[in-house]
Amino acid sequence: MKAHEAVMEWVTEELRSGRLHIGDHLPGERALAEALQVSRSSLREALRVLEALGTIRTATGSGPRSGTIITASPEQALTLALNLQLATSQVEHNHVYEMRLLLESWAAEHSDPGRGDWERAGLLLDRMDDPDLPVEEFLPLDAEFHVLLSRAANNPLTSTLMDALRVSIADHTLERAQALPDWTRTAERLRAEHRGILESLRAGDRDTAVERIRAHIRGYYFETAR
Repeated sequence: MKAHEAVMEWVTEELRSGRLHIGDHLPGERALAEALQVSRSSLREALRVLEALGTIRTATGSGPRSGTIITASPEQALTLALNLQLATSQVEHNHVYEMRLLLESWAAEHSDPGRGDWERAGLLLDRMDDPDLPVEEFLPLDAEFHVLLSRAANNPLTSTLMDALRVSIADHTLERAQALPDWTRTAERLRAEHRGILESLRAGDRDTAVERIRAHIRGYYFETAR
């Protein structure tokens, strides 16, 4: 295991156990190197990697803001890294479509109705039911709804990737939606489809949920691809 992987694994476990929290300081360099059985030079390199990912912040000097502080969980760091990758790559509309199909279909197929935050999902849909809601406010709620549903699959990487994708393609998604000839009609259809997807997931009907999500994503893709 590389040094930065060992440090990341240690940070993850400490956060999971509650022994560390966002905003806490990491132990001193010598103590951490001894605890993880890595050289101090390897540890410094590992800390530079984690700082570049946004997981930690290091500052010299004295006082409460000095030292090495945890600024984000490893999942948030993954989001930052994916955002950078998407920002520097040529991502096209069909790429977004294919990734959404892959992630959301899998999440629905492995969804556990006992894990879903269905009340919150319903509240999001209630907010989207406002006929006067502008597209600029509808789309973030729509994306949040889909990310929330994916968390019922109990795979944090799936929801993290979806959340990162949501943030990275927000401008692209808005541009496509604003180009539609009749957004009001599209929004009405999306609302109805959202209700059907939520109903299937709450009932534990995975097969129907997968079918509805696929149809939902496919329909919107072909409509906005024109």
